[in-house]
Amino acid sequence: MRLTRQSNYAVRTLVYCAVNQPELSRVADIARAYGISELFLFKLIKPLVENGLIETVRGRHGGIRLGKPAEEITLLDTIRLTEENFALAECFEEGADCPLVGECDLNGALREALGAFFSVLESYTIADLAQKKRSLRERLGLTELLAEATPVH
Repeated sequence: MRLTRQSNYAVRTLVYCAVNQPELSRVADIARAYGISELFLFKLIKPLVENGLIETVRGRHGGIRLGKPAEEITLLDTIRLTEENFALAECFEEGADCPLVGECDLNGALREALGAFFSVLESYTIADLAQKKRSLRERLGLTELLAEATPVH
């Protein structure tokens, strides 16, 4: 199983916002930090906003921020919004045409594996991923942004 780029960058965007708190995060800065297009980022942010994981602030000094505390956003919350399906084999798909559906040990084993996968994702939060805030800020270029925004007296 491989997660999509949407899932990968959705999690990264949430981590960026968590690390950048309490400041608002600008989409252009996030896109630059991860080397992705702003258009791609806007598309993946949409379901995060619609489901309350991110909120937008309009205006000249607007941006995005977490819609709820990082401790309350699990990886599973995010990945469920960004993945279309979790079919590990064609027998998981609706309308599967296999005479062994319901009796197959492979189907049961894969369902158990998927359940374990979901359980692990549910046990990690965005806060867990943002724990190394200082080093993450440096890697994401946020220390430079903070220096630029701080007026010199």
